[in-house]
Amino acid sequence: MNDQDVSVEHISDAQHPTLQGDLFVPSRPNGWGALVLAGSSGRLDLHAARLLANGGAIAFAQRWFREPGLPSEIRDVPLELFMAGIDLLESKGCSRIALLGRSRGAEAALLVAVNDRRAHAVFAISPSSVAWAGSGLDGRPSWTLGGKEIPFVPYDLSFWGELPREGGLVRYRDLYERSLRNDPGVTERAFIQVERMRAKLILVAGEADALWPSDTFARALVQRLRDHGQASTLLLHPDAGHRILLPGDTTPRSQLHAHGGSDRADIELGEAAWRAIVECMYGAGL
Repeated sequence: MNDQDVSVEHISDAQHPTLQGDLFVPSRPNGWGALVLAGSSGRLDLHAARLLANGGAIAFAQRWFREPGLPSEIRDVPLELFMAGIDLLESKGCSRIALLGRSRGAEAALLVAVNDRRAHAVFAISPSSVAWAGSGLDGRPSWTLGGKEIPFVPYDLSFWGELPREGGLVRYRDLYERSLRNDPGVTERAFIQVERMRAKLILVAGEADALWPSDTFARALVQRLRDHGQASTLLLHPDAGHRILLPGDTTPRSQLHAHGGSDRADIELGEAAWRAIVECMYGAGL
């Protein structure tokens, strides 16, 4: 994959104020478009978007909350917002669509691919296997579609003050694991129905993830697809955490919560993930 000259366009449509982000356009587009969704930090994943554009994809790093015109937090976020991002990529001539999401962004990417068959590939980094409650902790969903809530798993806050710490920072993995076990029926209804996707799925997770059990989530998604006679690609690293670093990424660790893992393992898993993404998009994949 050869690097290309890449131009960057800041997207802020006055007629559609929810469509915000940075569009990376390579000098020689190859027909791929990539929607790039960061997680709960609210930042744009500019590094991943530029990497994808260097390979020939038109990549849109989409902003999806915490800005004027967008939801103020991850609560009642319409999946149509991301579908508008796909519309943008198609308007630029993209005939094949990939979704790359991290953490809550991976959760969104999976739900979009389930409900929008234009997605040809999904790269879910540190993903969830279920839809979660909104961040407002008031019983609202994270996601909606057609004005209706996507079924979700509520948080078990009964031991909020007892959450363990790792390196002095709160380790939230236990909260998510406990919440999953609270009501199996609720958890099943919130499970992301990945068998409905037409997209090729690559899942990437660190087994030392301290933020949430992305490795458990990823295995559950793989098993659900197997149960429906479908395949996926699963990349795990025993020592990697929540922050998985694609080649050249220097994103620092959070100072608010524990990520788990080690820098070396996060880099190693990120390199393996990037090789799989390149093979899927630019090799003999799709």
